[in-house]
Amino acid sequence: MALKPKILILGGTTEAYALAAALVASDDWQVISSLAGRTPDPRLPAGETRIGGFGGVAGLAGYLAEQRIRAVIDATHPFAATMGWNAQAACQMAAVALLRLERPAWSAVPGDQWEPVADWDQAVAALQRGSSRRVLLAVGRQELAPFAGLSDIWFLIRAVSPPDPMPPFQSMRLLLARGPFDLKQERNLLDSDRIDSIVCKNSGGQATDAKLQAARERGLRVIMRQRPQRPELPTVATVEESLAWLDGQIARHA
Repeated sequence: MALKPKILILGGTTEAYALAAALVASDDWQVISSLAGRTPDPRLPAGETRIGGFGGVAGLAGYLAEQRIRAVIDATHPFAATMGWNAQAACQMAAVALLRLERPAWSAVPGDQWEPVADWDQAVAALQRGSSRRVLLAVGRQELAPFAGLSDIWFLIRAVSPPDPMPPFQSMRLLLARGPFDLKQERNLLDSDRIDSIVCKNSGGQATDAKLQAARERGLRVIMRQRPQRPELPTVATVEESLAWLDGQIARHA
């Protein structure tokens, strides 16, 4: 009996979990998902799981060769740019097919009060020159430090797990919560904490977009970090498109 080809999913996103489940159900591939290991006690995807880094481009290329990986799907977070570049270089070294599965970015619509920024230093500068006083900070637990010096702003910090260490904010509340968040929840949160501004990443997807609709309804300021540049790769937006691409990989090696 022929061994099933191996696929490596660089994961951690909603799309990566859905893809792993679909592939395990199809039984056409041996599925290995890689998680960065930055979240304590992560939810494990279907199939096999490895946690932790590879040791850069050379380490990933060596892993692909050692495990005889047939295809890689980069389904990491839109802001995991370093992993994206490493995956491209490693797959080129190991001659392994690579696909990017990425949810579309959010786009502003009439009524949005968005201010795009390229990095958190620009976001801090935007807060300093504006009238923001009560800010929902939804940037991830590892990227809070640039905002800790803004002593005249109260922050509602929303994260999946506690920051360790917590930067020395003078005025804040920590809210531990995992999306998806519905519109009613977000309306209540913005109102109860009297939020006047939001700082977030353009992550895309539906798990956390309700805050943007609630902000639009209230005319709130949204400082939105734009996505970093990633390598030019074949890219799809859905699990279904990923499965179709993989079918082509099987046919190519038949």
